[in-house]
Amino acid sequence: MSSSSDPQHTLQNLSDEYQKLQTDLQPLITSLRRLESQSQENLSVQREFSTLSDDSKIYKLIGPVLLKQEKAEAESAVEGRLGWIEGEIKRVSSQIEDLQSKSEKKKMEVSLSILSSLKPTPYRPTAGKVHVD
Repeated sequence: MSSSSDPQHTLQNLSDEYQKLQTDLQPLITSLRRLESQSQENLSVQREFSTLSDDSKIYKLIGPVLLKQEKAEAESAVEGRLGWIEGEIKRVSSQIEDLQSKSEKKKMEVSLSILSSLKPTPYRPTAGKVHVD
């Protein structure tokens, strides 16, 4: 391989690595949005529970069947889900931050590779008179 194609090969590898990081980021962002949506739904259910009396009838949908559930049991289940969702949001957010950081570093490497591959043109004074207003 000649030395003139080596910078191009390096640039292509860096660009491919950057694209892979961006591709890996998309499912994590989708997952975070889904988790945030689930969190909002469960918070809404939790707010609804606070407006119910202790003897209110609560039903849980399991497949095609509605099963009666005690209010305390239902509240506990929602709190448990919220705890799990919060943990998942933190875990996925951390993964996103890590990939974004790696992606920014790779982007800088690509930029530096492009800049270093550019050959500066030597300065050549022009012949003739310089016109100054």
